[in-house]
Amino acid sequence: CQMTHFISLNSDCEELLSYQCHAQICLSLGPCSAPQQVEVRPRMACPFTVVVAIDFGTTSSGYAFSFTQDSEAIHMMKRWEGGDPGVANQKSPTCLLLAPDLRFHSFGFAARDFYHDLDPEEAQHWLYFDKFKMKIHSTSDLTMETELEAVNGRRVRAIEVFAHALRFFREHHSLGELKDQSSSVLEGEEIRWVITVPAVWRQPAKQFMREAAYLAGLVPPDCPEQLLIALEPEAASIYCRKLRLHQVIDLSLQPVTNGLDLEGSRPFDSSFRQAREQLRRSRHSRTFLVESGTGELWSELQTGDRYIVADCGGGTVDLTVHQIEQPQGTLKELYKASGGPYGAVGVDLAFEAMLCQIFGDDFIQSFKAKRPAAWVDLTIAFEARKRTAAPGRANALNISLPFSFIDYYKRHRGQSVEAALRRSNMNIVKWSSQGMLRLTQEAMNELFQPTIINIVKHIEELMAKPEVRGVRFLFLVGGFAESPMLQKAVQRALGRTCRIIIPHDVGLTILKGAVLFGLDPTVVRVRRCPLTYGVGVLNRFVEGRHPREKLLIKEGREWCTDILDRFVAVDQSVALGEVVRRSYTPARLGQRKIIINIYCSMTDDVTYISDPGVRKCGTVTLDLPEPLPLPGAVGGAGGGGGGAERREIRATMQFGDTEIKVTAVDVMSNRSVRASIDFLSN
Repeated sequence: CQMTHFISLNSDCEELLSYQCHAQICLSLGPCSAPQQVEVRPRMACPFTVVVAIDFGTTSSGYAFSFTQDSEAIHMMKRWEGGDPGVANQKSPTCLLLAPDLRFHSFGFAARDFYHDLDPEEAQHWLYFDKFKMKIHSTSDLTMETELEAVNGRRVRAIEVFAHALRFFREHHSLGELKDQSSSVLEGEEIRWVITVPAVWRQPAKQFMREAAYLAGLVPPDCPEQLLIALEPEAASIYCRKLRLHQVIDLSLQPVTNGLDLEGSRPFDSSFRQAREQLRRSRHSRTFLVESGTGELWSELQTGDRYIVADCGGGTVDLTVHQIEQPQGTLKELYKASGGPYGAVGVDLAFEAMLCQIFGDDFIQSFKAKRPAAWVDLTIAFEARKRTAAPGRANALNISLPFSFIDYYKRHRGQSVEAALRRSNMNIVKWSSQGMLRLTQEAMNELFQPTIINIVKHIEELMAKPEVRGVRFLFLVGGFAESPMLQKAVQRALGRTCRIIIPHDVGLTILKGAVLFGLDPTVVRVRRCPLTYGVGVLNRFVEGRHPREKLLIKEGREWCTDILDRFVAVDQSVALGEVVRRSYTPARLGQRKIIINIYCSMTDDVTYISDPGVRKCGTVTLDLPEPLPLPGAVGGAGGGGGGAERREIRATMQFGDTEIKVTAVDVMSNRSVRASIDFLSN
């Protein structure tokens, strides 16, 4: 199909076209379906001195770094001040505190502890944010103006909250630690930054994190290559390639019969306890050495074998399916990333729902608003006990209720907390005279089960797909993967299907993999498109094939409007360096800008941009330089002439990276054209 076609553009942009029919349009010189081309990107030496990765998690965050001259050593961040007893604090809680005048005060344990110590009345004026990363996942119309609500109800632009957190990592920790480790002074351009995001995040959320990093001063906006966005399960997969047998727990070797299902009554297998103790001890080293090639765990894999990485984090569960390509050790994605909001936060929400059931929803909401710091204390107490929950645990878990909770309830309800428990008839929760809620094993099962069932179901559905059948390994990573409740449930459901592997440093796997990704971004050679992307075009109208309502008559010719010109299709394999090219020409002389609307769909079964499920998701903007005068032409760009009217701008788009990228060139002059792609201004 070699007919020329037109691109539908924004009708409200003055810099666009002179035509006023349908929508303003500009001529596209590309064929209807331009073939994709592969530009082989050679594996190059890293142009940076050091790579710093930030694992920005829903519940906890951390950073690690590696010097490119010694890339087999990954240095973990220093231990945090504060923290929970018995927990190795190589990551910090993702919580941020702003002063009443909105200035940054503290992050992590420092924010949590300071907020805890505030007078209850004063605390109502401070802005405390925690688990705020989930807002980016759940917001369907994310923009630079999206707001986050602090615990006290005040609202702040989300981009500022994220920038404060990233700036803290840059200024307060990583740069100071790099100075200690490096013999020379590091300049800003010598550092490559990597920020992790869930693989199920769409382009707007990825762009949001990039904009927050620019605002935080990690890198300047005119040096975008200095910042990489890493996909969390992909980073874990990159690190898992390096694992040796002594660095993992193989659940397939654990006898299920000695363990327990979510409702079971048998004691929890002692070998799990030993493995977890080993896991804890392994965290106390701050420098990790990784294999230069692939680890011995992979010697069992045949060519074509595939494996799943399940990143079970605080907010989301993220699944990716990879194939390792030998001998080069590169990775190929076999199925588009999937997952959902099934992280450990689901257990916290279930606990809050249980409290509402016992004490009343109105009371809990009032307590959160009037005693925000005490509410945070209660959630921290539950979080600490939640980590110790294990199948078959004989004794109850004790959750300390803050004194202000007990006092506030008595003053507002006129009765004791103990009386409320008795009246609720919730037999699985008891009251201790020491001022504690005692959660029985049955209560913990009830809190964990909905989230765990969702995770197991999602993994089972993924493994049933034809592209994924025959998986040899399932790697469980992320903070929630440390939970014996989740480990045992996955083992019981999937242990006979594949080998279930848990790295010893399971909570740090993504962080280490993100460093490795920053050292070599070409390691994932093929990815799958999460959506179908394209633009709206005009093609010659064909009677009987195109609907009459799509007919546009222009200059005596019949055109069909709103046809989707696909760039890539959902779940299509796209190699790193593979590009989609389209050529556009301005519709009028002197035009300074071309704006092209990008459309997306979750399916490939679409023909028009007006079809159900197709939505505008972004724009490509091409800023046109003043054209060079043609040889012998009089008056330059404004002088008329057919040559100027047919000025060609060639846009090149890449869909095989973790972010969609666009570049452009003026074909006649071979000059670069400033090209940008925006998913946040929709």
